[in-house]
Amino acid sequence: MMNFRTALLAAAAGLAAITSFAAPAAAQRDPAYAAARANGSIGEQTDGYLGIVGTVTPSLQDLVNDINIRRRVVYTQKSQENRATIEEYAITAGCQAIMRTIPGEKYQAPDGSWKTRTEAEPERLPICP
Repeated sequence: MMNFRTALLAAAAGLAAITSFAAPAAAQRDPAYAAARANGSIGEQTDGYLGIVGTVTPSLQDLVNDINIRRRVVYTQKSQENRATIEEYAITAGCQAIMRTIPGEKYQAPDGSWKTRTEAEPERLPICP
């Protein structure tokens, strides 16, 4: 059985293989998603899922739920391919998603607080590859 760190690194390798598909998908983002990300209503969480930063509205909750469901499907498939748990794979994805945030976007710091990305590297979990 792999330890968590080894599994996380294996998941990172698998995630790196699919990141080439992320850029085209990002270019075709839902305008509501892009707006919510730009205005700080949503942010990347350390667990690999999106979170709502401020006021929860039904439409924002639906948007986040839809994206998180789709992420969970990918994490499930890729975790099996990489012999990691879904949670290990999701955390690795969260590490990388937080690194891909741009200045002005929100992300979750290791202590659970929401931060706004600056030009500096974001705070990430110590286990992030």
